[in-house]
Amino acid sequence: MNRSGSPGIGVLGMGTHLPATVRGNHEVGPPAGVSATWITERTGVTERHRAAPHEAASDLAAAAVLAACEAAGVAPDRLDLVVAATSTPDELGPATACRVQALTGATNAVALDVSAACSGWLFAAKVAHAWLATTPGARHAAVVGVEAYSKFVDPTHRGTAVLFADGAAAAVLGPVDGDGGFHDFHLGSDGRGAHHVLIPAGGSRIPAGTASLDAGLHHIHMDGRAVRDFITEIFPRLVEHALTHHGLGLDDVDAFITHQPNPVLLRAVADRIGIPAERLHITGDLTGNIGAASAPFALADAAARGLLADRARVLVCVFGAGLTWGSTLLTWTGARSLLTWTGARSLRAPARSAD
Repeated sequence: MNRSGSPGIGVLGMGTHLPATVRGNHEVGPPAGVSATWITERTGVTERHRAAPHEAASDLAAAAVLAACEAAGVAPDRLDLVVAATSTPDELGPATACRVQALTGATNAVALDVSAACSGWLFAAKVAHAWLATTPGARHAAVVGVEAYSKFVDPTHRGTAVLFADGAAAAVLGPVDGDGGFHDFHLGSDGRGAHHVLIPAGGSRIPAGTASLDAGLHHIHMDGRAVRDFITEIFPRLVEHALTHHGLGLDDVDAFITHQPNPVLLRAVADRIGIPAERLHITGDLTGNIGAASAPFALADAAARGLLADRARVLVCVFGAGLTWGSTLLTWTGARSLLTWTGARSLRAPARSAD
């Protein structure tokens, strides 16, 4: 129960989806002018997935939502809300969540998007949490982070081509017993840094046109040094704030789940602040940076691998373009997790029921 005596809101089930095509460093490196060894040593990424030409963000997201619904034992038509977090929507309008709603058969859900770049899934989870807590009769929400970054990457730009990739991860949120679920959300933004990572063209400031295409303004542009400095500063601050707020120490947290921009950088910062290596769950080495899907993918992967015991304390920290950041402390309640990719399924965690 939460402080009001009503059930908490937590994760009932998780699902992920990665597209079928896998690209290793030997494929990605040469067009970007770097070696496979260079990529591995500087980023830790060894492979990433790429969507097919016909696949859009909603296709990946829908597969992840369906997997999460199956894991939770909640039929899509029992969802009251679908929130999609993405920086690479199918189109500027309508919301990609509406496409996901149609693809999954979530006919009774309200569908909307949240745009907070790589922090998006946690921002979307906050929206869904508040929606469920304040909407009479609402019980289940699907929150999905998804990116189709490969559609926007310049393969010759080493700073982005070796990192960004495609994928989706979703959670079904709903009532959980005891003291489980989410305990507060701490979110922040600083728009003065919006220019550090962006896709400059395609919106109302620089509409699509021949000039913008020729200038490469529809590709991801990133100031790698500025982003590194931001992560190096914000990650420790998020951890310190969460621990202080909840009266915890590093040893009281069972798992640290973060956005996955660069595994080498993450491990270095975590080591500096004293996070035990075995409690920092890294998945970016096999997925690359999948933006809003990164943190929920890491959470789903940890659950599927049996690394989260019932009542485990999980600290989720995210940071991304905007600039945006956030954290939440999550008490895990044994949710099942189902990892999928095109045409196959990888891991199934033990089944559980959810009402």
